[in-house]
Amino acid sequence: MPYTTCTVPTGEKISIQAGKLQVPDQPVIPFIRGDGTGPDIWAASERVFDAAVAKAYGGKRKIAWMEVFAGEAAFAKFNNWLPDDTVEAFKEFLVGIKGPLTTPIGGGIRSLNVALRQMLDLYVCLRPVQYFKGVPSPVKHPERVDMVIFRENTEDIYAGIEYAPGTPDAQKVLDFLAKEFPKDFKKVRFGTAAAAEDFWKMVGAPGIDGRVQVGIGIKPVSWSGSVRLIHSAIAYALRFKRKSVTLVHKGNIMKFTEGAFRDWGYQIATQYFGDQVYTWAQWEKTKKEKGENAANVELKAAVTQGAVIVKDAIADITLQQVLTRPGDFDVIATLNLNGDYLSDALAAQVGGIGIAPGGNINYITGHAIFEATHGTAPKYAGKDMVNPGSVVLSGEMMLRHLGWVEAADLILKGLNGAIASKRVTYDFARQMEGATEIKCSAFGDNIIAHM
Repeated sequence: MPYTTCTVPTGEKISIQAGKLQVPDQPVIPFIRGDGTGPDIWAASERVFDAAVAKAYGGKRKIAWMEVFAGEAAFAKFNNWLPDDTVEAFKEFLVGIKGPLTTPIGGGIRSLNVALRQMLDLYVCLRPVQYFKGVPSPVKHPERVDMVIFRENTEDIYAGIEYAPGTPDAQKVLDFLAKEFPKDFKKVRFGTAAAAEDFWKMVGAPGIDGRVQVGIGIKPVSWSGSVRLIHSAIAYALRFKRKSVTLVHKGNIMKFTEGAFRDWGYQIATQYFGDQVYTWAQWEKTKKEKGENAANVELKAAVTQGAVIVKDAIADITLQQVLTRPGDFDVIATLNLNGDYLSDALAAQVGGIGIAPGGNINYITGHAIFEATHGTAPKYAGKDMVNPGSVVLSGEMMLRHLGWVEAADLILKGLNGAIASKRVTYDFARQMEGATEIKCSAFGDNIIAHM
């Protein structure tokens, strides 16, 4: 299609056939520099990507970068926070990468990041979490953290079905529950004006204004949304020879949303992956029929044969155990809110969100956008001082996703070496003994030097 806000470089399109990406030697990759510190970070990161590809493939492969616009830069140029060209470029060329974007204030798009995910149906939020030796950490053994989170990206709280307290819409839902599901309506503690008034009398204060003040939220979790997320997580575990997939949920309380997610996960594992996996559901079945010793023998045999173990964990205990027993977790598949908590908590254990990468992927259509997970940090814009690690590692994820594993490995090698040299950006330097603070651009050069 003709583009008016951007230019297509010389290169070839990535395509997908039978669920597998077909990547040419010079793929066109759309990118967004990002707002605030985005341009500084991107300049350093692009050099790292190009150096890794050149070194890995001796000039045979090269990325054709296509700049597209969103956020403040797009608004300044085109009076549009998210031009149609940008969305179309990500649609046409399948795989792209972006820096941090500003969320517009006021009406219109609630979040540019969320808008892109929804427009392209990027149902997996992929967040790998690993430790780089020397990075300051608040925990004793951050090196034990090596996990990949598959966070469902389109349902749960991202569906955004809410009704504000005291509004006619909220009252309609309450009235519906009272009429059609009276037993369930009793669980709404202050769902009637009389109940609210009783409370105010008890505390000796006047009521608000006679209206029922109850916010209402609806949490949709579907079989279709769950199956594609969990299938992707198990397929990833098999592809990259990971040991286990943990279904993280709060199904002990939310039995028909998060509990269903867990149950469907076990069904999906058995139905689609057969003897490549061994599930806790299978263990429980064998235990019931033959006893615990027989179940343990079966589990041990599956591990010996290289099967991926599919298990589950309650969300609250998971947040404790990723601190106390991180070695128990490998790939995690979970719903949106749980994944939000887990990804940020784990990022803190290995050095903070400043070096946390992310990808938003649709494994069916092949569309993917890799991105910085931190904000725009506008007070540091143009100062060439922030850590480019989040975008650098997101690019490493992108290259691995493309199958360019050799280039991805070089980026990890370079980043490990750069951190070990203790020539780092200010966020690391202020916490590392004997470190030398260098600029964002110089840190990019340091990564390249250590490939």
